[in-house]
Amino acid sequence: MASYHCSVKVGGKGKASGHAAYIAREGHYAERAGYEDLEATGHGNLPAWAEGEPALFWAAADRYERANGASYREIEIALPRELNPAQRQALVLDFIRQEIGERHAHQWAIHNPGAALAGGEQPHAHLMYSERTVDGIERDPEQYFKRYNGKHPELGGCRKDSAGTEERLLETRQRWAEVQNAHLQQHGHAARVDHRSLADQGIDRAPEQHLGGRRVRQLAPEQREALLERREAENELLQSQRELAPFDFSQHLHALTAAAQQREQDEQAARMAEARAYCQQALSEFRAELAQKAEQERALEAERERLQRLEAERERERPQRPEPEQAPLLEPLPAIGLGSPAFVERLQAALAETMEQLQAQREQSPAQEPPSQRSRGFDMEP
Repeated sequence: MASYHCSVKVGGKGKASGHAAYIAREGHYAERAGYEDLEATGHGNLPAWAEGEPALFWAAADRYERANGASYREIEIALPRELNPAQRQALVLDFIRQEIGERHAHQWAIHNPGAALAGGEQPHAHLMYSERTVDGIERDPEQYFKRYNGKHPELGGCRKDSAGTEERLLETRQRWAEVQNAHLQQHGHAARVDHRSLADQGIDRAPEQHLGGRRVRQLAPEQREALLERREAENELLQSQRELAPFDFSQHLHALTAAAQQREQDEQAARMAEARAYCQQALSEFRAELAQKAEQERALEAERERLQRLEAERERERPQRPEPEQAPLLEPLPAIGLGSPAFVERLQAALAETMEQLQAQREQSPAQEPPSQRSRGFDMEP
């Protein structure tokens, strides 16, 4: 079954390079017998001058860190045997993301040696990190490990965050238990771990002392057998206590409700995201259509202006023709003088016509009084 182990160690000045080589199985540890248990290794948040070379970073820490300062801090954790190597690596990276994040330069390694007492796998991980906090300011190796300058951070080194308080340590231990249990549940395993002490868990027994490989090999066969029997009995007792523990229905209901609410929130967030994407697409299409219509209007207006300019130019270039003179409506009458023969002839003809008319009237009405001698404006003498 899964076992819990989480411890924190501090390395003084001059110890970082050697320990980094130990966990990465490099240098002096690359060819030594008994160190063929490296399962995976990696690093992160290294400064630009040590990018991809964690050994260079730890060498600078040993050289430039203050004499009474820690060059690194290490978290050592036991990994569950229930998980395969890929799942164990994912578990370690998830823990690093929560515990370290982007705040500290770090290096990690997973070892999987054979168990000295019970045999089989004994996977565990080492996470060593610098207490210097990454703040985005570029510094050379020497300045990186100088004393922090609060007023002018760019003139000093990176701020230190030792996380050495008891409260921070308890938080780290609890976080490791929660992350480990989440991954065990994710992969369908019933085993769980607890970061609390045996007394806090209500278990009345002394904790098992960690002997280490060398001391286990020094034990007599009957001592090894006794230790194995005790461990098996304690595991059976713990499993029985867990199975016989009363079921907390309210807590289970609360967990189910929380899970249902989370699913509903996730679904609502997905629907909102889909709706936002649809609205954004519709808005983009509408804007594109408006822009296209505006461009067409501008093109039509430009064409109209061009045609108007052409018409104006043609009008200016067309030759001006003189307007024809209008003929008078009436031909002017020839001037007739009063003493001319034509006037005399016309006058005589008019008089003769008048006399004829008067004579005709007398013959038709003899009883009537003769008309006045004044006729058509002419005064006639008898």
